[in-house]
This record gives sequence, C-alpha cells and structure tokens, in this order.
Amino acid sequence: MLSDVVLAFQFTSPGRGIELGPLSIRWYGVLIASAVLIGVNLSQYLASRRQVNPDLISDLAIWLVLAAIPSARLYYVIFQWRDYAANPASIFAIWQGGIAIHGAILGGVIAALIFARLKRVSFWQLADLVAPSLILGQAIGRWGNFFNSEAFGSPTDLPWKLFIPLDRRPLGLENVAYYHPTFLYESLWNLGVFALLMFLFFKRPRLKVGTLFLTYLVGYSAGRVWIEGLRTDSLMLGFLRMAQVVSLTGIAIGALGLVWLYVLRRSLPDVVPDPNTPDSQPS
Repeated sequence: MLSDVVLAFQFTSPGRGIELGPLSIRWYGVLIASAVLIGVNLSQYLASRRQVNPDLISDLAIWLVLAAIPSARLYYVIFQWRDYAANPASIFAIWQGGIAIHGAILGGVIAALIFARLKRVSFWQLADLVAPSLILGQAIGRWGNFFNSEAFGSPTDLPWKLFIPLDRRPLGLENVAYYHPTFLYESLWNLGVFALLMFLFFKRPRLKVGTLFLTYLVGYSAGRVWIEGLRTDSLMLGFLRMAQVVSLTGIAIGALGLVWLYVLRRSLPDVVPDPNTPDSQPS
C-alpha cells in the first residue's frame, strides 16, 4: 500500500501532445489558451465586483496577449540564442516550449501602461484586477513544462521525483533519470499566492489601489527565488541566474510599493490622478 502511494508521486510526462490525423495538439498551447480564457473571465468578474466595466478587461486582454507571448519568447530566445542561431526559424515554434514568464510580465506591464494611458484609467486598478488571474494562469501554465519535460530541477530520490526521458536530460547527467519537479513546486506556490490575493480581494475590499499587484510581485517572486535555485536550465547572465535577479528586483519593488502605500500613506504614481474618475469607462 505504501509503495503504491510513493509511486503515485513519481511523475512521468505522457508526451508533448497528441496527433489527431493531420491535426497536432500540443498541451503547452492548450494550457496557455485555457489560462487566458479562465483569466479573462475571472478578471471580468472581479471588475464587476469593483464597479469597473468588464468590457475594459476584455479589451485589455487582447493587448496583454499580443504583448506578453512575443515578449516571453523574445526574452527566452535572447538568453538562449546559441540554441537558435543555427536554425532561426525555430524561434517561432513556441508550441515546443521555451518562453519566460518574466518576459511576459515585462511586456504585459508595458502594454497595460499604454492601454491605461489611452483609456484614461488607473494602471494600478487594472493591475489589481489582473493580478489574481495572472498568478492562476502561471499555476496552470507551469504544467506545460511537465508535458514538455523541461524546466526541471536537480537530481533527486525523493518520492515525488520527476522522470525525464534520456533525450531531455542535461549534459553529463544522462544516467540520472529522476529530478525535482520544479514545475509542481511553482504551480503549488502560485496557487497559494492566488488564494492569498483572492482572500485580500474579498475580505479586505478597502485595500489601497495597487496593493494586490504589489502583493503578487512579492509573493510570486519570493517563490521563484528558491525554486529557481533548484533548476538545471536557468537562463544565465554570466554566473547570475536571471530569474533570481529579476525576482529579487520584483520583491524590492513590491515591498517598497507597500511601504509607500501603508507606511508613508501616499498614493502610487499613476497614469491618471484618480482611479475613480468618470473617465474610467472605456471609450
């Protein structure tokens, strides 16, 4: 009985996707599409609870997708250029994996700032409405790494180890079959952050604008710092793990923002002076 329980934690990817005649379905793409669909609906619901026009979220979602996915890919390709230099066409094969969430976040923030400026709405209000959907989408999307047998951790013999096929194992570790399932660690961590944000949204409705997004920055980044330390395929800048550098920066920005709001008792700089301005409806 105990051995059955232990074996149940030994994860093995069933493959990158399935073939239905001429149609190839990649689980990574299915997960990304599902995360976007769920996220848009969730943020629209949260917007309605804050008396914000839900149509504003659906308009924003288009901007975020158009900015985040290419940015996530570009960020990854820049740091892994040696893998794409010989075959640049593979840059566009995003269904094979190889996107970086930090690139998506940076691209999404830039797009949201431009969108908020054009629509004359509070960037921080939008960010608060999107933050729970973002972290939930990250929790879902991490399972794409599982199906692709990528972004795993260092070797381990723990009961919840992850089996990696021979052709996906790191150079020099070809004889090692089991690794830390970092996709699972991050997915569970992100679900915890999601639960925290939802608790704050519904139980602390009078929180200052920007609090949820800043809490997201601190919460997600804190988990990413220690999880990234387990990985064998981190994007590197010299001897630095870029995800840890960016995550530590995110923690600092989030913490300083919360201090600004609750210790100094000041509003965050925004693209509009008042998130409750009558112009906060979409044009």
